[in-house]
Amino acid sequence: MRRVYLDNNATTPILPEVFEAMRPYFAEHFGNASSIHHHGQETRAAVERARESVAALLGCRPSEIVFTSGGTEGDNLAIFGLMHEGDHIISSTIEHHAVLNSCKHLAETGCEVTFVPVDGRGLVDPDDVRRAIRSNTKLISIMMANNETGVLQLVEEIGRVAAEADVYFHSDGVQAAGKVPVDVQRIGCDLLSISGHKMHAPQGVGALYVRKGTILRPMVYGGSHERSRRAGTENVPGIVALGKAAELAKEALDRGDLTQMAAMRDRLQDGILGEVGSIGVNGEGAPRVPNTTNIHFDYIEGEALVIALDLKGLAVSTGAACSSGAIEPSHVLTAMGLPPEQARASLRLSLGKQNTAEDVEFAISLVPSTVARLRELSPVYNKAALST
Repeated sequence: MRRVYLDNNATTPILPEVFEAMRPYFAEHFGNASSIHHHGQETRAAVERARESVAALLGCRPSEIVFTSGGTEGDNLAIFGLMHEGDHIISSTIEHHAVLNSCKHLAETGCEVTFVPVDGRGLVDPDDVRRAIRSNTKLISIMMANNETGVLQLVEEIGRVAAEADVYFHSDGVQAAGKVPVDVQRIGCDLLSISGHKMHAPQGVGALYVRKGTILRPMVYGGSHERSRRAGTENVPGIVALGKAAELAKEALDRGDLTQMAAMRDRLQDGILGEVGSIGVNGEGAPRVPNTTNIHFDYIEGEALVIALDLKGLAVSTGAACSSGAIEPSHVLTAMGLPPEQARASLRLSLGKQNTAEDVEFAISLVPSTVARLRELSPVYNKAALST
């Protein structure tokens, strides 16, 4: 059976160049990067080269990059590293659970939390953020790109709001890095987290940009690794892989590969919209990352559609992988105003660097017929059809 993977917002395959870059650090170059002998210093040099590549992708100094285990740790370090009892944090209703649940925990431990809403396109209004600021506001945490819809937030405007109020600004950039240009100076953020496995590096490695002068309380105590911001022996193979993936991503952005990716996404989206009725694009009208579309198919269950497509060789999802199997509808889509039944009937399709035009045509050939078959079995759809 032919298999096509269009769930790259959940995780991406490691690119061959990335794998080759990291492979030697599993065996030949095995030293502890904190050791002062030859074996340690050659791995230390590899870590610092990777730090430079990640910094180049984000537009910051290498010394401002802290390597982590991924986006969740980066989000947690940014939030818990700054917040203290009595402080106030502003976030949004559509954040990844790494931020959402961190904020909920803060609310249970003596901090004040405000979640600003989004409009029907999934966009936060920077003026809502401005109005939410209080005298004890310490941090604003608004994601750069939503993991379910791909909608890009107005982070530069939010950065200006934070700067005017002299408040720290963190952005979860996990779904943006490598897909759109990310310049932390232009955004005006103090912290920004990324994850390797969303940009064709392995799972288990990520990075947090920490603006010079920002003092974070560490979450992990031990040695003085990462300038005492994240203790623990470095994951050298993973860090090297992240550095290579960042290098390749920057080259692709500089070449203008975004245009080709957006064209493939638009062909995928338009091909499905042209063949299926009673559907719509979630986040339509808002700026989005070029690889993502999220479509609701009325009268069916999204999970059933995912399973049916998987049986035919197409891998997609209903939303965040960490929420798969959840009974509740997507908090992102309901925050955008979708009724629960429509939120449950939504499908996310996300492209990666490995996908081809043929993969897109394969998906277009499968989705309409699969939707039609599931609707034939749906009593809700049949009832609606009889009433029209």
